[in-house]
Amino acid sequence: GARVAHTSVTRGDLRAGDTDAALGETRVAELARAALVLGLAEVVHLDHPDGYLPWVDVEAFDAALVRELQRLSPDVVVTFGADGLYWHPDHVVVHERTTAAVGALGEYAPALYYVTMPGGQVRRIVESCRFGAAPGETVLGITDPDAFGALAAPPTLVLDVRDVAARKLEALQCHRSQVAGGPFARMRADAAPRLLGVEHYHRAAIPSARDPFIERLPCV
Repeated sequence: GARVAHTSVTRGDLRAGDTDAALGETRVAELARAALVLGLAEVVHLDHPDGYLPWVDVEAFDAALVRELQRLSPDVVVTFGADGLYWHPDHVVVHERTTAAVGALGEYAPALYYVTMPGGQVRRIVESCRFGAAPGETVLGITDPDAFGALAAPPTLVLDVRDVAARKLEALQCHRSQVAGGPFARMRADAAPRLLGVEHYHRAAIPSARDPFIERLPCV
C-alpha cells in the first residue's frame, strides 16, 4: 500500500573503464521493467558518472539528494549500508551521501534504513543454483560470493518477504545485463521464498518523527 520511488545515482554505464552509452540505455530500460514488476510509482536518474562517485562534487551530490528528499517527502528511506553490500566504492559513497542528506533534514528527516545481508546468503544461493554454472562464474561481477554481507552491521529489522519472493526474483531477472549466466538467472520461482524470502535492515541512528511503517511489516 505504500507509494515507492527509486532514485538511481548512476546509469550503470561503465564498461572496461569507459562510459558505454548503449549499456546505460540497456540498464535504464532494465530498471524500468523491474520497477513495473515491483509496482514502483517513480524512478529518478541523477546521472552521476558510473564508477566515479568517490570523486564527484560532494556539495552538488548532497544538494541533489536533498532536493529529491524534499520533493518526495518520504516516511522511510532505504539505502546501502556502510559496506555497500560487497564493498562497491560507488555503493559506499551512496551510503555516505544519503546518510548526510537525510541528516540535513533535521526534524523533517525520514526514518533511514540500511540494507544489510546475512553472511553466507549469496554463497547459499550459488550452491543452490549451481546446476548449469560455468567455471569461474561470478555473481554480479564479484568472484567471491562471501564478499556479500561480510562485516555487515547486524540487522535491527528482519522481514519475512516469502509471499512476494517470486516477484522479487522476477524483478531481479529483469536486470539481464547484470545477472545473465549467473545464479539469479537460473533460480526458479519456486526456490525464491527459500533463497530470497528474508530481508535484513539496520536502522540508522538519525532521529525521525516520520512513520517507520516498514517496522509493521511481517517479521521473522
